[in-house]
Amino acid sequence: MTLEQLQLQTFAVLGLTFLLAALAGVLFHRSHFCTMGAVSDWVIMGDRTRAKQWALAVAVAILGFGLMAWRGWISPLNTIYASSQLTWLSLLFGGTLFGAGMVLGSGCPSKSLIRLGGGNLKSLVVLMAMGISGLATLRGLTAVWRVHSIDQVTLGTGPGPFMGQWLANATGLTLPLAWLISACVLSGLLLVWIFKDRQFMPRSVAFSGLCVGAAVVALWWVSGVLGFVPEHPETLEPIFLATASGRMESMSLTAPVAHWWDAFMYFSDGSKRLTLGMATVLGLLVGALGSAQSQGTFRWEGFTQTPDLALHLLGGTLMGIGGVMAMGCTVGQGLSGLSTLSLGSFIAVFGIVLGAVVSLQWQLRRAEALE
Repeated sequence: MTLEQLQLQTFAVLGLTFLLAALAGVLFHRSHFCTMGAVSDWVIMGDRTRAKQWALAVAVAILGFGLMAWRGWISPLNTIYASSQLTWLSLLFGGTLFGAGMVLGSGCPSKSLIRLGGGNLKSLVVLMAMGISGLATLRGLTAVWRVHSIDQVTLGTGPGPFMGQWLANATGLTLPLAWLISACVLSGLLLVWIFKDRQFMPRSVAFSGLCVGAAVVALWWVSGVLGFVPEHPETLEPIFLATASGRMESMSLTAPVAHWWDAFMYFSDGSKRLTLGMATVLGLLVGALGSAQSQGTFRWEGFTQTPDLALHLLGGTLMGIGGVMAMGCTVGQGLSGLSTLSLGSFIAVFGIVLGAVVSLQWQLRRAEALE
């Protein structure tokens, strides 16, 4: 492979990622797919419809990833979730901060991007606060504190950081088969929970959940199959094209939003490049904008009260710090991470839900006190 062919393949990865993300942006905008909304609907109103929508997306993502791993197209060991040490405290605490932040900021990064596409400038403030705090936690002052404190608390992962490895170690199965069985069992359990009620979710809601899960799987394919080069023409090393981590990636938003602000401020230093995650962020925003314009729902919206601004700034800051510490957001861990059946992703998602529930309860008590 020549360098020119490598560049064309990189363009193909970024272009297809942008297209898939734009379609997902339209879907998110029209279906109101939102993890925070799913949690709040369940906690406040006892309505599990959007929780089941999210669970369906997770089930599809798990099954799709497991099938590709079984076929040998991709390997979970090439993802950012593969680590011999589990930074469980950072994952749990970061997830909790993120969960609380997404409630205070009126939505997670995906929801903020979708709302910004519809003209909501509150979301721009949230994304700015999240991007700056996330960048600081990646490689700024907060990063120094994180690396020398909470990241030092780890656990060994035993047979490995994935459920498939644990099953293979316990049964003697081959890793591809163990990953497939694990994926089938977990996705099957989720589907049983989704379908066990007589009154199932509306078809449009189910369809959106299926499509979101399929988008996560498609991005794994783009990164891990289309974007994989076994031998770089210069270094002769294997490489995953256009990824910030140098590993296979799928949909993730917290760090990519931070990378956009970094590129905006320091693009001229020559080291900045467009990544798969950044293309995903841009695609979601453009897709939501196109959807809002076509529906005639685009409306400028801003803050009218200072306390509301303060809460959104705090929410964005907590999401940026927590999302980096937890190695992902409701999308990066809640969809992409869970699709690999990573033990760390389960810890991070538990923290996110915990933080969201606590923050929702605080908001409810605060509203009651103001009445």
